Amino acid sequence: MQVQPFFDPRTFTLSYVVFDEVTRDAVAIDPVLDYEPIGSYTHTESIDRLSAFVTSEKLRLHFVLETHAHADHLTGAQLLRRRFDARVVIGTAIKEVQATFKDVFSLAHVATDGSQFDGLVTDGQTLQAGSLTIRALATPGHTPACVTYEIGGALFTGDLLFMDDYGTGRCDFPKGSAAQMYESIQKLYAYPDATKVHPGHDYPPASRAWKFETTIGASKANNPQLRGITSKAEFVAMREARDKTLAAPKLLFPSVQVNIDAGRMPPVTHGKRYLVTPINLFRPADELGEPLAPATKTMT
Repeated sequence: MQVQPFFDPRTFTLSYVVFDEVTRDAVAIDPVLDYEPIGSYTHTESIDRLSAFVTSEKLRLHFVLETHAHADHLTGAQLLRRRFDARVVIGTAIKEVQATFKDVFSLAHVATDGSQFDGLVTDGQTLQAGSLTIRALATPGHTPACVTYEIGGALFTGDLLFMDDYGTGRCDFPKGSAAQMYESIQKLYAYPDATKVHPGHDYPPASRAWKFETTIGASKANNPQLRGITSKAEFVAMREARDKTLAAPKLLFPSVQVNIDAGRMPPVTHGKRYLVTPINLFRPADELGEPLAPATKTMT
């Protein structure tokens, strides 16, 4: 098994093509569709790089595996589906995420039964991509629908477990849970120390370049947020306190409403497609949209 990473510096996302170098069977994990919020336009630089690799290596792409409905980038799953006839797969709990955000964005066109995806996987389910065997592990916490994929003994962890010098994903999105994240990571920490871990993001400090691989042993020894000896109470207290200090992801609104629909753009209305941007979703305001906060200025 070979792993080819792709790093998107705009969103710090790691995407992967995993393939058998003999049979050329392959899967893609968490591909990125580029989106520029100023001007509201998409472009395909990231997905074109991944596609060019699949084409140049003469790979047969069976699946696009989504670890969850991302909140920080749009998925390029539908482009890969169209270009390579690959099937798009996500965890079955996406139905819960769809039901939550359909109301937030008033998305009448979005079904909440997961039918937009070609396959929904459950905990422990295996998929066969030619010679590649993929095992899905339900690992909720960041979202209820997060899945880790085990392929060839390596773990692709999405936004659950990051590099061993960084930490874990946040848990403050709707239905997220630091307690669930702790239990999910314990499931991974039960793997042998030499098990490779490929995270869904890397946020490198100035002292190093981006990386795409660590191990379970390194994470248990070094992870600054959850080491092997960290208790559940310690982790939950740390994670919940840290999450209260984090700003919403820049691409939260466009990402979620596209990604819960398997990467499909909104339907055409009056000849155009429209993304929804709720106002004051995360803070109260009066009927004119002004924040409800004490006045800081007086007339003199």
